[in-house]
Amino acid sequence: MALTRQRLRELIGLAEPTVAPVSRRVEPVDGHVVEHLVLRLGDVEVRGILTRPVDNARRLPAILYGHSHGGGYAIGARELLDGREYLLDPLGPVFARAGYVTLCIDMPVFGERATVSEGSAAKALLWHGKSLFGQMLSDHAAALTYLGSRDDVDPARIGAFGISMGCVLSYWLAAMDERIAAVAHLCCFADFRTMIVLGAHDGHGIYLTVPGLLKEADGGSIAALIAPRPQLVCIGEADSLTPPSAVARAWAELEPAYGGVRDRLRLVSEPGIGHRETLRMREATLTFFATHLVEV
Repeated sequence: MALTRQRLRELIGLAEPTVAPVSRRVEPVDGHVVEHLVLRLGDVEVRGILTRPVDNARRLPAILYGHSHGGGYAIGARELLDGREYLLDPLGPVFARAGYVTLCIDMPVFGERATVSEGSAAKALLWHGKSLFGQMLSDHAAALTYLGSRDDVDPARIGAFGISMGCVLSYWLAAMDERIAAVAHLCCFADFRTMIVLGAHDGHGIYLTVPGLLKEADGGSIAALIAPRPQLVCIGEADSLTPPSAVARAWAELEPAYGGVRDRLRLVSEPGIGHRETLRMREATLTFFATHLVEV
């Protein structure tokens, strides 16, 4: 039986908590605005960082930003403002200058939520038949709800973006949630069954372990659920976390889903490039969102 959106939610254990704003501090910065937020997700208060254009008197397109891992547990949502070593530069100001409202929240065990280790949190959830990634995706869905509720955001024009862990957060949530109109993801699209055979899976954190998932789903079949919504996939061909054969198998599962709308799916594959963003990926991302979130 073909994978369905509802079945993937069940496999992931997606359980979006309620979301409510607690506080907001507005900081004007050169050419854009930063909002420092506290959101209550269920019974937990979570830091959010939002960037936007100075003029927010109208509803704007928006981007839900999934931050990366990279062992930077103390960073979390600050990635939007501070960047990472594998990004060209911080994307919060870039997206704001391009006209987007962009939101990133601390994922569990990151940023201001780094009160327990990844291993401790993941093991406790696995004992209960759940996964840390399921919790992350549930919180990411709540952030999407908050973003779509803002007066300055057009809920019909919300995209998702992420690199590395943020890549998987972005395209897996887009597969389960049709509120995401378009998704661009970098440096973590691959077939996990192939990665296990190659031993490449061990380079990924335990957060990504979802019990039983591979009996019914994998990277390509999950990404296929996004169709016919626009999708940009960017990978480095020398990235040990996404070996070429694992990318090829995932792409072979994804591409047929766009049979009638092939122009909505694009692959940027960079020879000799490891686990990092390139100028070509950045240009493709900005063009992709301008085409599918602005010019609609």
